Amino acid sequence: MNRLILAASLAALPLCAVPVAANAQQLSAAPVVAPGNSVLTVSADGRSSRTPDLATFNAGVTTQAQTASAALAENAAKMNAVIAALKKTGIADRDIQTSNLSVNPVYGQPRRLADGTTEGDPVIVAYQATNQVQVRQRKLDQYGKVIDTLVNAGANQVNGPSFELEDSDAAMDEARIEAMKKVRARADLYARAAGLRVVRVLTISESGGWSPPQPILFARAEKMMAAAPPPSPVAAGELEMRANVTVTYELAP
Repeated sequence: MNRLILAASLAALPLCAVPVAANAQQLSAAPVVAPGNSVLTVSADGRSSRTPDLATFNAGVTTQAQTASAALAENAAKMNAVIAALKKTGIADRDIQTSNLSVNPVYGQPRRLADGTTEGDPVIVAYQATNQVQVRQRKLDQYGKVIDTLVNAGANQVNGPSFELEDSDAAMDEARIEAMKKVRARADLYARAAGLRVVRVLTISESGGWSPPQPILFARAEKMMAAAPPPSPVAAGELEMRANVTVTYELAP
């Protein structure tokens, strides 16, 4: 009788765990299959959808002055105003975290000669200071209003959002159950087609995660502050949780 073998051989499996990705989950080491039995490995995806309840974005201030200390002092004053504005909108201290603080020189163009060449080394003409914070917005219906408040407070860098689920366990478990049902259905299908039957599970491994919707990009602050527009529109969409499960089965006649 023919034997169906997918991603494995008829030889007995070794007494060791099947290698999986670093973030995969594994139940146990693979046992030895009975003489004459076959091995079948099947993979399937499971999915579930949820409305996000958390948005993460970055906001900050970039300033420029003749000296590094002046650029940093101006930046600190403006950034303090931005953080104060964040807190006034209801963002908690635990949801505001500095993600970047830097001071860098700004170089002028070297002198260009008549023949098109340049002479001399680039000269520092100013210094630029940047301070950014990563913010977690828990009230998504207030997101557009928060962004507008930040810009009015002096933020000239706003990037995001990245939508998330604060607790994704239930959604991931739903995706895992769907993946396992698909895997078993496929295993039974392959086994019947080959005149075999599924005897038992040998190994289970998992990988997966969530896919965020595309972030909404905001215009630069100069354009946003040109008039007094309505709150910036934000569409949270849905997050898709995905679980990929790979199962190795033992098949028998």
